Amino acid sequence: MKSALQKSPIPETRAYLARMLSEPVFDPHWHFHSEYQLFLVLRGSGTRFIGDSVKPYKTGDITFTGPNLPHMWRSENELEQEKNIAWSEGVVIYFHEDFLGENLLQSDEAIRLRQVFHKSLRGMEFTEQSATTLKKLMLELLPMDGFDGILHLLNILNFISNTKEYQILASPGYTNTLREADTERMFKVYAYVMKNFKRKMALTDLANLTNMTPTSFSRYFKQHANKSFSDFVSEIRIGHACKLLIEQKMNVSQACYESGFQTLSNFNKQFKFITKRTPLGYKKEYEVY
Repeated sequence: MKSALQKSPIPETRAYLARMLSEPVFDPHWHFHSEYQLFLVLRGSGTRFIGDSVKPYKTGDITFTGPNLPHMWRSENELEQEKNIAWSEGVVIYFHEDFLGENLLQSDEAIRLRQVFHKSLRGMEFTEQSATTLKKLMLELLPMDGFDGILHLLNILNFISNTKEYQILASPGYTNTLREADTERMFKVYAYVMKNFKRKMALTDLANLTNMTPTSFSRYFKQHANKSFSDFVSEIRIGHACKLLIEQKMNVSQACYESGFQTLSNFNKQFKFITKRTPLGYKKEYEVY
């Protein structure tokens, strides 16, 4: 398990770092760091955890996360990981807030940038045409160096500051209360759930995994995930069902039972609560594209 508080990935002599990732999986560890991070998925899919947000990720997704916001991308292709196949590809850009200098950031001209930095503390996901434009800008930054790269990064940040095509990810009440020992424990929980969510999971199993009583585990999980364990499992199951409905074109009943739900009525209820759409409505919406 990697340390929760990682050493800065940016060399002391650099204002930012932009690089291409080509790995069997993206970093699947629950972690956080002091840098701002822009991340583009070029290839791969799975489940993305940012703060208390749990969502499927896919090719083309772009997120912006602020300092010390816990995150993890968990690939659904464990077989590729075992074979060491570079199935996951992406672009990551790291930078510190102070690379601009305190005076510039506090100026009237930078008010929109200050606002977007504040939003990034809960995580942002860019959508629609803005995601397409941002992808192009991020790819253009990769071969640049010197002051040209800094100017282009400023262009990217200016674009982000002006777009309205984004979603905030973590809930307003989310705060990072994790310590290094907590990230190890939460990683075990997430890994267990991702492996076993298709079957019925007993709270005692998770309590034993984390060396807690069931009551203590429930309290601990809600404190650090900002939601109950049962709500978390429902989000994982519904996220998986969404992929089955769209990518494998399953019918609603098949997706329900393949995702770990025991009854169709509970599946429909949870699906609508989490996605704000019925399973059939969700399926029809994506079939248009």
